[in-house]
Parts: sequence; structure tokens; C-alpha cells
Amino acid sequence: IDKTHVGGGAFNYAVERKIEPFYKGGKAQLDQTGQFLFCVCGTKVNILDVASGSLLRSLEQEDQEDITTFDLSPDDEVLVTASRALLLAQWNWRNGSVTRLWKAIHTAPVAALAFDPTSTLLATGGCDGGIRVWDIVRHYGTHHLRGSTGVVHLVAFHPDPARLLLFSSATDGAIRVWSLQDRSCLNVLTAHYSAVTSLSFSADGSTMLSSGRDKICMVWDLQSFQATRTVTVFESVEAAVLLPEEPAPALGVKNSGLHFLTAGDQGVLRVWEAASGQCVYTQPQLPCPGQELTHCTLARTADLLLSVTADHNLLLYEAHSLQLQKQFAGYSEEVLDVRFLGPEDSYIVVASNSPCLKVFELQTSTCQILHGHTDIVLALDVFRKGWLFASCAKDQSIRIWRMSRAGQVTCVAQGSGHTHSVGTICCSRLKESFLVTGSQDCTVKLWPLPETLLSKNKAVDTEPIVVQAQTTQRCHDKDINSVAVSPNDKLLATGSQDRTAKLWALPQCQLLGVFSGHRRGLWNVQFSPMDQVLATASADGTIKLWSLQDFSCLKTFEGHDASVLKVAFVSRGSQLLSSGSDGLLKLWTIKSNECVRTLDAHEDKVWGLHCSRLDNYALTGGSDSRVILWKDVTEAELAEEQAKREEQVVKQQELNNLLHEKRYLRALGLAISLDHPHTVLTIIQAIRRDPEASEKLEDTVLRLRRDQKEALLRFCVTWNTNSRHCHEAQAVLGVLLRHEAPEELLAYEGVRAAVEALLPYTERHFQRLSRTLQAATFLDFLWHNMKLSPLPAIPPTL
Repeated sequence: IDKTHVGGGAFNYAVERKIEPFYKGGKAQLDQTGQFLFCVCGTKVNILDVASGSLLRSLEQEDQEDITTFDLSPDDEVLVTASRALLLAQWNWRNGSVTRLWKAIHTAPVAALAFDPTSTLLATGGCDGGIRVWDIVRHYGTHHLRGSTGVVHLVAFHPDPARLLLFSSATDGAIRVWSLQDRSCLNVLTAHYSAVTSLSFSADGSTMLSSGRDKICMVWDLQSFQATRTVTVFESVEAAVLLPEEPAPALGVKNSGLHFLTAGDQGVLRVWEAASGQCVYTQPQLPCPGQELTHCTLARTADLLLSVTADHNLLLYEAHSLQLQKQFAGYSEEVLDVRFLGPEDSYIVVASNSPCLKVFELQTSTCQILHGHTDIVLALDVFRKGWLFASCAKDQSIRIWRMSRAGQVTCVAQGSGHTHSVGTICCSRLKESFLVTGSQDCTVKLWPLPETLLSKNKAVDTEPIVVQAQTTQRCHDKDINSVAVSPNDKLLATGSQDRTAKLWALPQCQLLGVFSGHRRGLWNVQFSPMDQVLATASADGTIKLWSLQDFSCLKTFEGHDASVLKVAFVSRGSQLLSSGSDGLLKLWTIKSNECVRTLDAHEDKVWGLHCSRLDNYALTGGSDSRVILWKDVTEAELAEEQAKREEQVVKQQELNNLLHEKRYLRALGLAISLDHPHTVLTIIQAIRRDPEASEKLEDTVLRLRRDQKEALLRFCVTWNTNSRHCHEAQAVLGVLLRHEAPEELLAYEGVRAAVEALLPYTERHFQRLSRTLQAATFLDFLWHNMKLSPLPAIPPTL
């Protein structure tokens, strides 16, 4: 990759942070203090900090199998997880270490776990119909209770440890009461006609509440083991929680009698009075698909209630008032679009294949879930100032949302008129005056924003106003996949599945020209912020730049192996950033037509791509349910490179000075740190030219640090391959072998590979020297044994 700083553009983006799935269904639990949230995500149990929303730690068993269930002890000290490999792991979850791993002895995976109130006994309910009880302090199994039919999906200890009672429920809908003292089944409570989903106990342990999918809740007397009340709740209940026996006016609890809260498939929390069987409170909420409640637990000490929705959102309420405290989006499935929000781009909004939108604050990870659409939201766009944004969905409608200064988002307007899914939306660029939508019905609609919407004194609590389309234009013969408004709000570009893009004059939508040349449908169109140019991204794997003057193709960028889904202009219009269905992002320099960087962090189609106002951040969202924030690290990398170059120059100068002053030890250390094998060789040659060479070489080499000796050994391997430099290599090796203990040499990094590389060449040098010595001895012998005839006497000169 060419790393030259092309025309002041970017050449690299680095991942700044990721918003990834942390909960994909299954159990979720709070600790007693309400500070930490534990939830299952495939092979891991994730621990979240409730205050910041950040992921603190992921716990994964060494068998790397899916976690079937887990439980946190009542004293918050021990976490036990069960995996599909039939192993149980006991964790010190605060530092992420496994303190014990043992076989569950069940013949099928463990479906339920529960601690007793003393945090010493653990009950496991298996898919094999067996129940086992373990002493986790002394590490042995205490009970094996048989008799349940089908999967035991629920186990719970009686809150009074002195009574030694265990309750369980399997697929037959009966609740079994086990005496741990007698190791037998005391009673079978039959009242439910389908699976029992939860068991909850009163503080004094005299009453138990059971809930089921048969739309009833039962109140049981635990002295006589008889049902005292049947409450019909008219919904399939996934969890029922007994509330503290004290008045709570906000929830309609006026006396200190028994009240309980239910969560089920209607998606709202309701409070019931056990004595009368009346519903005294219903949570006000918009009906919305995917909001069915699957779990609900109460952290009594923290006075917090956790509920979980079918689309993996976790909601945290104040228990006595049901005021929403926190929201967490556990799993976004397929992310379809992403946008920066707020004037400082400090928030992001995410559309996944859900009717809800999710707004995250980047600094604190806090999440807000927005309800309004009744079908999957397909696209988003933001107005220039960042407070107002729009969404469109499969429900054939559009909605406009406003963010307050405090970061709270409300729906302020809605509109409908399309006859099919609305797949693309674009806001006006100059001012907050209109938006344009494109639909599967092959039409484009222009929606002007009413004045009342833009007035600052509009009340927050009022109902969303209805907006009407001013212009409707049939633009293409197939689905419209993308619409874009020009920076001056006078032009509109549309891209369609019919393989063409078209240019229209606003506000009347008059056709100005057609851009044809792609071989497959177009996924995205974008205007350049600086030039009269349009970029199109197509399913044929190419990006094309078109002139708005004569509708000709100016450039084609080829490099993606699959459909290009989004394209954006960056670096003041001098570069393009594109995302594809191959999961790659590519950065292109327009002038040179080359791809200067390929970024790989997604594992599936990247549907969402948006750049921040200052071009220093990019945001991507993909089918792998990841949202990734990228930072332009070009300047940082250039500064780092420049600093390295300057440091190299300074060190080189220092090295030259040291060599000149014959300070060989410092020079050798510096040359090794600079990774200059040739300079190191020159220094060793200079040392060996000295009259006291061997002592000096020994003294210099032995005073080096271990990492420097390791580097020197690596250099010796290279020098030893050359007959001209082998003497220096052998001299250094001689010093190391004579003075370093074999154990120390064996501890050197890469020593085995070095020895293997040194041996053959050393043998070859030894044989060559042996032959030379033989030849020299022979010459010496010849010289001494040669009988030369005496030279004739030279007559004296006259």
C-alpha cells in the first residue's frame, strides 16, 4: 500500500470503538447492589457496568461450548456457569478466573441453576429430568433427585435455609417440592396446564407465587402446600415477581397486602393485588412488535427491576415507581443504517432489522430505544445541525425525530403516502426545509417541513404532527434504492435496481438526465461536496463518477469483489470511502484512481456508512450486527513516522560519534537497538582489530543486556552464512558459549532455530579451514624439504 500522503487526504482509518452484541437471549441477572449486569451471549457470560453501560469482562469456559445457563450467588461472590459440554464452572467473576471446573454428571445439558440463601448449596436441573444438589464450599455432590418428567427448566430453594426445601418444575407443568433432609419428594403441586415460567417467594417464606404460559398466576401457602388464590392475567406470563409488602402509590399499591408484578407477551409490566386478583397498575407503552417480555427479575437491595424484551433489549426500572432508569440494546441483529447525531457528532443512531431505533451516546455508551414505527426501519438521514433526523420503514411511513440538548429523542412528525416499503430517505442540505424519500413503489416523494416543526417553542409532549408530500414523481421502472440531495438543495439524484441513476431538478422533480453504464442495480448515489460530480455504487462491484454537466462517466473504480453498498466523499471531496457486501471498506484517491487502503473489521455486508462533519471519523454498521467507529489516524501516523525518522537520525549521529571515540560498548548497544546488523558487524570488526581483541570482545559482549545478546545471536546466524563474516560470528559465539551457562542459552528467544541455522554453515567453514590448514601444512613441508642447488658465485666486478 502506498503510504504517501496523497493531496492532503487520508491514508488510514483505525477502529476507535465497536458496539457489538453482548446478549443474544437466555438468562440475564443483576447483582444485589444493582451495579453489575450478567447476561448470556453464546459461549460467554458478559458482565456489564450498569452505570456506564460498558462491557467489563467476558467469561468463557475452556470447552468453548454455548453456555446454557448461569447463576450468581446471593452474596454476589460466586458465579457458576453450565455449558453444552456438560461441564460446570465456578468463577471468581471479579478477576475472571475459574476456581473450579467439574462434570455435571447429568446425561444432557443443564437447563436451570439456583443457589440456596446461604450461597453454599447449588441445585442443577437437567434436560435429562434429573436434579442434583452440590456443596460448592466442600466440592461434592450431596443429592440426586429423580422423578421429574422431561426437562427440568426451573429450580429454586426455599428462602429459609432451615427448612431445607427445594422446588422444581419440568415440562409437565407440575411443581415438585423436595425435602433435602429426607431426599424425597414431599409434594407435587398441580394447578398449571402448561410450563411454569417462574417461582417467587415472600420475604417470610410462607407464600409462593408461580406463573405460567397458561395465563394464570397461582399463590401457594407453603405450610399446607395448598393453592390459596388463582389470578387470571390474560397473557402468557414469562416472569412474575412478588413485590415488597409495603405501599407504593405510584404502582397503585395502597396497602401492605401481597402484590405481584407480571411480564409477558403483551410487552407491558402490570401490578396485581393477590387478595382481589385485580390489576392495579398497567405500564403505559406504545404497542410495538418485538416488545414481548421474556425475563423479569428484582434486585431488592438496589430497588431495581430488570426486564428483557424479545428483541434483546434490557430495561432497568426503579422498583417502587417503574421509572425507566437505563436501557441496553443487547443484540441489533442486522444493522441496516447508521448516522452521527448532535452538533458535535457525539451521538449515533442505529437502524437494525427492528421497528425500534437505538440512539447511543459515544462517550458513555448510554442507549435510548425509540418506538414509533410498526415495521423494520430501513434508512436514516440527519439534517445539517444534527438535532433533527428522519427515518423510513417497511410500514410505508416516515418519521421525523428531534434530540433535545439533554440528549432525549422524541418523535415530532410522521407522514405516510407511499404504497410500498420506503427504502431510502435524504434530508435537505442547506437548511432544515424538506426531505425526499424513495420507495419500492418506484416513486419519489418530496416532503416539506412545516413551520411549526421548526419553531423552538414547540412543546415536547405534544403528539407528532402529520406531514404531507408536496410532490410525487414516478422515477424508475424498478425499486429505488437511493436518493441524494445536492449541497445547494436544487438537484436530486436517484439510483435504482434498473441499473440507472437519474438527475432531477427540485422542487418540481423535472428530469434533467440519465446516468447509464452500470451492469447491475445501483445501491447508492452521492453528490460531491466540492465538484459538480455524482458518485454511484453498484451491485456490479464498481463505483463510477459522473459529470453533472454532460452525464458522462469520468472515472470507474474497481476493487470490490462483490456489490458496493455505500459510498461517501471524504477529505473535502478528494477521496471516496466505500463499503461492500464482502464486509470490506475501501479508501480511494480520486485523482490517481487507486485504492490506498482496505479496512477489514466486519464479517458480513456493510449496509451503513456515514462520515462525521469534520471528516475525522467514519461510522459503519453491518449484517454482523456490529457498529464500528473509525478514526482517521493519518496525521497521527505521519507524526509518529516523522518522530521515528528524527530519532533515527539522532541515534545515527550518536553512533558515529561513539565509533570515532572507540566507545564500543555504547556503540554496540545503540546499533542493536537501531536494528542495524551491518553496523554491529563493523563494531565487532573494529574491536577485533584492537591488540587486546579477545579480552575487549569478551568484556563488551558480556556486559550487554539479555535482549541485546538475543539480537546479537540473530545477527550471527546471518553473518555465519558468508565466509567473509563468519570469523566475527564465530568469535561472538565463542564468547557466548564459553561464558553463558547452557540453561541460560536455552532460555534465549529463538535459540533452537538459531542453533539449527548455525550448525551446517559452521561445519562447512570448519571443513574449509581444515582444507586450508592441510594445504598450508603441505606447503610448509615442501618448503623445508626442498633441496635447491647452490646459486653460482657472481664474479667480482672489476
